Amino acid sequence: MSQSDLQFTFDDQIISAKSGQSVGAALLAADVRKLRTTRFDQNSRGVFCGIGVCFDCLVVIDGITNQRACIVEVKPGMKVQTQVGSNA
Repeated sequence: MSQSDLQFTFDDQIISAKSGQSVGAALLAADVRKLRTTRFDQNSRGVFCGIGVCFDCLVVIDGITNQRACIVEVKPGMKVQTQVGSNA
């Protein structure tokens, strides 16, 4: 790991990321595609627009629901989880 690398967890899996990278970008780089499920049908969703408009990349970050992975900067030790349904 270089100096700019850091680690966080996604569903208890350790993920490496670069400083300044979004959670969504780090998860895509780690080949993680499913970030949440839909409210009614439990269909999988992931990063779609990548700019915070579509809300398909909602995750739970450090216990806070409805966080857009594509616009939240990853931090060392962050705990990210799949968001199931509305999770509200």
